[in-house]
Amino acid sequence: MTEPIRLSKRLIEVIGCSRREAELYIEGGWVTVDGVVVEEPQSKVAEQRVELLPGAVLTPAEPVTLLLNVPSGHNAERTAEAISLASHWADDSSGIRPLKGHFNRLITCAPLQAGADGLHVLTQDWRIERKLKEDLSKLEQEYVVEVVGSLSASQLKRLCHGLSFNGVELPPCKVSWQNETRLRVALKNPQPGQIVFMCNSVDLKVLGMKRIRIGGVPMAKVLPGQWRYLAAKERF
Repeated sequence: MTEPIRLSKRLIEVIGCSRREAELYIEGGWVTVDGVVVEEPQSKVAEQRVELLPGAVLTPAEPVTLLLNVPSGHNAERTAEAISLASHWADDSSGIRPLKGHFNRLITCAPLQAGADGLHVLTQDWRIERKLKEDLSKLEQEYVVEVVGSLSASQLKRLCHGLSFNGVELPPCKVSWQNETRLRVALKNPQPGQIVFMCNSVDLKVLGMKRIRIGGVPMAKVLPGQWRYLAAKERF
């Protein structure tokens, strides 16, 4: 029986490429072992059938950004740790080929309000990371807030402008009813605990919060627990 060798070495034998080319093909998801895509050049193979998929290209994989819909009642970080190809949103229209390597070295950006679920951003792209660190205070974030209680016209106006939090006057924001129990709150640079404080200030009890947008990027119709890629045309 043939001694197992690295997949990259076997691919070199099969197609006559360089070691670097073999690694790029494998990491790019272009190589199959007995018909199954394997993305790790160091994987060991023996007598298995190793093939290069049609249309294979030698360009390194571009860094990606994932938009995860954290389910209600779940911890964002733990949910992020559990993402996989299986939880990729079926209607993702980004055109990006899903790879296991897209789950490596992900950085969390723009943290959710405490107790909130919804849009959670994870990126491999230093440009997105810098954008969401340096410009986050300028980007409008939109939350849907489930509440118990009612609002007078003056209370709704006060929610939009007139409250102070931690001794500082809050900047104007947009608040409107989505339905009888849900508020839509759009605001810039929300401080930790701010939305709950705002609602409590006008005698509303918060039951839950879901972030649905950051800047120009919406969660879209991604199902809870699933994720999609940030498309090339989208801008925070």
